[in-house]
Amino acid sequence: MTGDDAEELAVEQALALVGGRNQARGRADDQARDRANDQARHRADDRTGDQAADRTGGQTGSQAGDQMPHNQNPGGPADPHPAPYTTPSPAPALPWDRARAVAARAGRGGPLAVVRLPLDRSLGHVLAEPLAALTDLPSFDTSAMDGWAVAGPGPWTYEEGVSLLAGVGESLAADRLPDGTAVRIATGARTPADTTAVIRSEHAHVDEARGLLSTRRPVVTGQDIRPRGQECRSGDELVPAGTVVTPAVLGLAAAAGYDALPAVPRPRVDVLVLGDELLAAGLPHDGLIRDALGPMLGPWLRALGAEVSGPRRLGDDAEALREALTSSDADLIVTTGGTASGPVDHVHPVLAALGAELLVDGVTVRPGHPMLLARLAPDGPHLVGLPGNPLAAVSGLLTLAEPLLAGLAGRPAQDAYRALVHADVSGHPHDTRLVPVVHRAGRAGGRDHVAPLRYNGPAMLRGIAGADGLAVVPAGGVRSGTEVEILDLPWAPATPWTEGCFT
Repeated sequence: MTGDDAEELAVEQALALVGGRNQARGRADDQARDRANDQARHRADDRTGDQAADRTGGQTGSQAGDQMPHNQNPGGPADPHPAPYTTPSPAPALPWDRARAVAARAGRGGPLAVVRLPLDRSLGHVLAEPLAALTDLPSFDTSAMDGWAVAGPGPWTYEEGVSLLAGVGESLAADRLPDGTAVRIATGARTPADTTAVIRSEHAHVDEARGLLSTRRPVVTGQDIRPRGQECRSGDELVPAGTVVTPAVLGLAAAAGYDALPAVPRPRVDVLVLGDELLAAGLPHDGLIRDALGPMLGPWLRALGAEVSGPRRLGDDAEALREALTSSDADLIVTTGGTASGPVDHVHPVLAALGAELLVDGVTVRPGHPMLLARLAPDGPHLVGLPGNPLAAVSGLLTLAEPLLAGLAGRPAQDAYRALVHADVSGHPHDTRLVPVVHRAGRAGGRDHVAPLRYNGPAMLRGIAGADGLAVVPAGGVRSGTEVEILDLPWAPATPWTEGCFT
């Protein structure tokens, strides 16, 4: 048996597992042949009628990512007896920026759910609604300093042993402060009616023998008093919808009267690790290698704002993959490996058998060219298929998973920005290249810049482990001293805040 025959047989066997058939292609019944012929005619019609769409990744609508798979049954369940799977002619891979746009649009495709979360569970979520003040802030005139509340011009008489404290002594604060008198006051305490100003303790002179208070500094009406509503009035919008709940937002919400916040639920993600050659522990041996992606993907996806289940290791098992996809209740399923066309690469056959819609099937980027994005059902979960090589998988995460998750979570996708590169960076002849870089501060008046890191092959993680960004290098490369687009990694300071980054 030739290599091609072996590959063809493996694909047929995978389809038999996922589609419920166990027939070889040469013994398929007439109905299956007719169905395959009809699909071929439809594909020919689609290619003839929409060449422009074909050039942008096979889409048949006006937007990228609207294309339908060849065996999809729109509006109904997948065919329980699909025609035998044959490897289709690959659709043109999408340009890198186009693929990111398709993923972002897919994440924004449906209405966002809203849940009310207690403040202690809201950290890192996205606000589903604007946060409006429930009260004036501050809700009464309050002292901004420890010192003395005074009324009228000085010197002022005071009563020994009487003080206004924050949260206590409100009956005293409710009294009017007569002209020419003073009372001790603490920061945050309510000021009495008719208070002219607060004199800081360090600026006051107390004559205990005469019971008089004076100051050598001029007194300005309203000094060191925070008037009611200085920060906001009840009903004012404090932060807009789509804001990530940071510790500061939590503090503001509590001050404004909130016990719970309207939030977008974190997208739920299942991680499926494919490959019989992967070890979960121990040293590599006998052709087996350690699984690097399982330990890496969960924390990385959490840093992107997801609630992650897994990793679940399936090996190279088409039926196990099919069962995992059909039983998942996640918003996104991330698979590793199996996206190419080798004899044990089952992702494409399984997606075809399930009637999934391929939104992105390959991207013109290195590493990570065979990444894919699929929608398993019109209102069902998405699947991001990552290549098995570790750095190629990182490329897929930032190209497809990050913008998709941002849309599902109600936050904007990370925008690339430009930075000076401090060395020549070689490029691919035709494709975009993503290269690990680290930011460096400028010296002697020089500009801040990024430096490319070594060990940036598709199977390597040594370079990305020391990086804080990825440079988006156009085809042909860039020269030292020019600007390139940069994507921040989750641990970079400029990256939008998430809870503990990796917790």
